[in-house]
Amino acid sequence: MLGTVLASALLLTGAAPAVAEAGWTPSPIVWTACPDDPDSPAPPDGECGTVRVPLDWNAPAGPSIELAVARHRATDSAHRLGVLLADLGGPGSSNAEFAVSPGFFGPEVQARFDVVGFDVRGTGRSAFIECPDTGPAPGDEPAGPAEFAALREYSVKAVSECRARNLPVFDHANTAVNARDMDAVRRALGEPRISYLGISYGTLLGQQYAERYGDRVRAMVLDSVIDHSAGLERFLGDRAAAADGVFRRFAAWCDRTTTCALHGQDVLALWPRALRIADGLPARHNWLRDRVFSDMYGPDWTDAAQVIADTLAGTPPVGTRFAYNYASVRLAVVCQDFDLRIRSFARYSALHAEELRRGPLMRGSALSHGEAMACLGVPGPPANPPHRLSIPRAPRILLLNARDDPATPYAWALAVHRQAAANTTLLTYEGAGHGVYPRNTCTRSAADRYLLTLAAPRHDISCPA
Repeated sequence: MLGTVLASALLLTGAAPAVAEAGWTPSPIVWTACPDDPDSPAPPDGECGTVRVPLDWNAPAGPSIELAVARHRATDSAHRLGVLLADLGGPGSSNAEFAVSPGFFGPEVQARFDVVGFDVRGTGRSAFIECPDTGPAPGDEPAGPAEFAALREYSVKAVSECRARNLPVFDHANTAVNARDMDAVRRALGEPRISYLGISYGTLLGQQYAERYGDRVRAMVLDSVIDHSAGLERFLGDRAAAADGVFRRFAAWCDRTTTCALHGQDVLALWPRALRIADGLPARHNWLRDRVFSDMYGPDWTDAAQVIADTLAGTPPVGTRFAYNYASVRLAVVCQDFDLRIRSFARYSALHAEELRRGPLMRGSALSHGEAMACLGVPGPPANPPHRLSIPRAPRILLLNARDDPATPYAWALAVHRQAAANTTLLTYEGAGHGVYPRNTCTRSAADRYLLTLAAPRHDISCPA
């Protein structure tokens, strides 16, 4: 594992031209009709296939695995611009399914590009990672050393059992590995260069691909930006502050919107009361915070207000969101892409106090706190250690981010923009939510124009909410 980390660090410096993966030659993709999925039928012009890649890129002659890949062919083949790889993020989403789902990209993009997606390791039909049920977890906000020890013991057991169930792919699923897989897909497609659009966690895949294979990128759009240089304090604190910022925007919306279920009331004063009521119900601690946090992604202010109103009235909703395998695959991906190890209650207490200081309304970030607590039981250093972005060989990259994003804080987009100031342009959506590209005509047209013509905005730009 240490050799893998050192090799990855050397290859991510951007000091030498990208070279073909030694000892491995791709086979052309055999395209067939996509498997039937009654919940998500593929359009008739969608095609599916597989790409076989080494399990361990540092041992290319060893065992291999298959990655599911799908494409929607350019509808204007006479003016085709090449391949646009797309990654919806997560981790846990099926990019193969995303690529052949109609309606996300504008008609001209779909006319000029083969839109291609591959399920990264551990997702969709690429060695799907699913952890066994290890029973109810202790609360993820331990109040003392004994509770912290119990939570860590549970996490160690959960990680160990998940790893045992999902070997060997569990040890080879971080984003640096996925970037090498993406170039394998490019080679199997027979394309000298690719265009790419990555959303949320897919922006990290794009960054790591641009670091290692920058001269194979035609164009790249990174929407809702992950900052891989974030240490544990910023990973927790920046997201906590961002979640509170989005909640304040929600409260302002409710104040001026007569259809809000809480209109005419002091939302900021009602929220702590609703949280206390939710905490006293026979359900998972923090379920109300988590539900409202998920509503911030849209944002779906109407649902957030109704859920809070129902809780205050004593009729809280039931049910959860998130059906994909994020909770499982994050152990093999997020815990290896970031250093989220917390080894003592004293360290946890200091970090949690900072979370609450920066995000008192939302009690920190449900997303980053949950990830850090899930990673308590992961041994050793991360296989894909955090570092600043270095992409000297890449073309100009267009970054998109909402001003108020609960999952990928605007501060992260600014940090990545500073790290690669020479070849990134930042488009700021002056609204709330997670995911910018399809928001409105301004955001979509700027991204589409760049993908189609390679004309990125000459200066950072802003799009209204």
